[in-house]
Amino acid sequence: MNCACSETEDLIRLYYEAFNQGDRPGMLRLLSGEVVHDINQGDRVVGTDAFAQFLVHMDKCYGEQVEDLVVLVNDKGDRAAAEFFIRGEYLATDEGLPPANGQTYHLRVGAFFEIAEGRIARVTNYYNMPDWIRQVGG
Repeated sequence: MNCACSETEDLIRLYYEAFNQGDRPGMLRLLSGEVVHDINQGDRVVGTDAFAQFLVHMDKCYGEQVEDLVVLVNDKGDRAAAEFFIRGEYLATDEGLPPANGQTYHLRVGAFFEIAEGRIARVTNYYNMPDWIRQVGG
């Protein structure tokens, strides 16, 4: 099938490849300037500057890799979903969460995307926070 959906799937896969490589500038280049980021059980932030600040925070507190990525795209190629596992290490205590001491975790994650003009315009992430807290011993 040759449609916008294959371009969207490639875009989402590039996003997660950049994530796994620690290529934060590469991730940011795939986002629209006014990207909407819905943080799991958190705030909605808008713009690449806010997204970049989020990445800095995450890199300080967590070392993570995406595994077993599955990407689903609608026929128009303007919406996508991804399911994957995050394999991580809790590096530094995040505010309001249990103390960090290098605990490891493995979580199933769902992410939802809107695509506009060939870039990611929205990222919404969901995972089971109580399961993460259980895994890190909180």
